[in-house]
Amino acid sequence: MQRWVRGWRVMVLDAGMLVYPAVTVPGVLQHSTGHAAVAGCVLVAVFVGCYGLTARAAAQRAPRRFWPLLGVLAVLFAAALPFAHAEAFFLATVVVSLAVPRLPRYSGALVVLAALAALVVPWVAWDTAGWTQAVALVFTVLVVYAFAEAVRANAALVEARAEVARLASEAERTRIARDLHDLLGHSLTAITVKSTLARRLLDADGARAGEEIAAVENLARQALTDVRAAVSGYRDVTLAGELARGRELLRACGVTADLPTAADVVDPARRELFGWVVREGLTNVARHARATRCAVTVTESTVEVVDDGVGGSPEEGSGLAGLRERVKAAGGQFRAGPVRPRGWRLRVTL
Repeated sequence: MQRWVRGWRVMVLDAGMLVYPAVTVPGVLQHSTGHAAVAGCVLVAVFVGCYGLTARAAAQRAPRRFWPLLGVLAVLFAAALPFAHAEAFFLATVVVSLAVPRLPRYSGALVVLAALAALVVPWVAWDTAGWTQAVALVFTVLVVYAFAEAVRANAALVEARAEVARLASEAERTRIARDLHDLLGHSLTAITVKSTLARRLLDADGARAGEEIAAVENLARQALTDVRAAVSGYRDVTLAGELARGRELLRACGVTADLPTAADVVDPARRELFGWVVREGLTNVARHARATRCAVTVTESTVEVVDDGVGGSPEEGSGLAGLRERVKAAGGQFRAGPVRPRGWRLRVTL
């Protein structure tokens, strides 16, 4: 959806409204002749040019230019009424369609008043019915309003996903900082105290100072071992860990998760590879699938990730390619592809 609200695509969508000035011109030629017909066509042409400027101001989110230009469009519509009669209300459709998405509090009243005007004014002034114009106005405004709401919702979703990613990154940094603090805080404090004591005992009691230095060395070695174990834990991939992290990831993305709670059924030698499969599958679901549900099935020899999203190509990106190589090296079978009626399945069998 986002690509349809940027660049040349939005210009194509805005250009669709030009059909209404186009169908107004035959009304001018039907109800006016001579100089009056020329004047009416000129008004419609000026309306088209002003509409282009108004649509550009709307796309650039420039209200200081948009509202004066919209006022000019309303004046041009009113000026075209004597020349096009009921068909001039096709121009009112353009004006109301531009105004309603930016006046949500008054949108209902504005549409009702415009539709009533399309019915009453032609009947009072020229004894003709404006049903076609009224119906076109109501349904066009509804479509434009629905599209504008979809664009707003899509933009809010993109912002929410970016916020989720930012919060996840902050949470991971906080977790690492907390773990390192827990690992090193006590050890470094003890090293500092014993180093200070050894320095004080160096001249008075050399043997005792040597004992303290040895203790400092042991504490430093233990702290180094703890840090290496922690860092290795961040690098290692386990099936149970990826299932736990994947559940939180899907919850943050608003995807209903159906994940197993234990990985005991899988042989320990296969859990790392199955963990990589779950990590890559759930990462793709969060990034690309736009799914509402995702299920992970794990057996002794198989792991499967299925979602109900829009699917994709198994050749896209390096993640699936790298996973395919891991599975091949382990002597397994790798399958990835769409499922019916919609969704995507990633399946690895050893």
